[in-house]
Amino acid sequence: MNATRHEEFREYVAERRPVLLRAANRLATDRAEAEDLLQAALTKTYVAWDRIQDRAAVDGYVRRAMVNTQISWWRRRKLDVYPTDRLPDRPVEDHTDRSEMRDALGRALDRLPERQRLAVMLRYYEDMSEREIAEVLGVSVGTVKSTVSRAMSRLRELY
Repeated sequence: MNATRHEEFREYVAERRPVLLRAANRLATDRAEAEDLLQAALTKTYVAWDRIQDRAAVDGYVRRAMVNTQISWWRRRKLDVYPTDRLPDRPVEDHTDRSEMRDALGRALDRLPERQRLAVMLRYYEDMSEREIAEVLGVSVGTVKSTVSRAMSRLRELY
């Protein structure tokens, strides 16, 4: 492909990409797949650019390439779930223990004084060092250590 045709194709893509991407979105399941689909169709169009005589028909060519590519991708996909007459005996994970523990921990933290609650949250939830916590709270490192220690003792008493 010569430089003039290459530039012509580049201009076509720059001008028509938004319209073609909307068409690809209708064919694909998500935005990323639509972008991949459009890219694949534009690659095929670039290869055939010199053979396309009627420039008014380029949109139709790209759309047809998108449809054919999507059908090809669809055929290649393997089924992740195979339909059967019997359901497999697989237990479903029970998340109630985690949510109950989270609720209990939240209630326990709510019972701490604000400064202790902040120190514990910054230390164990935000994984900040004692020096970082001291800077955030505007206190000394020793104060942070004693505050966290008292808060942990109080939490052990509560639960």
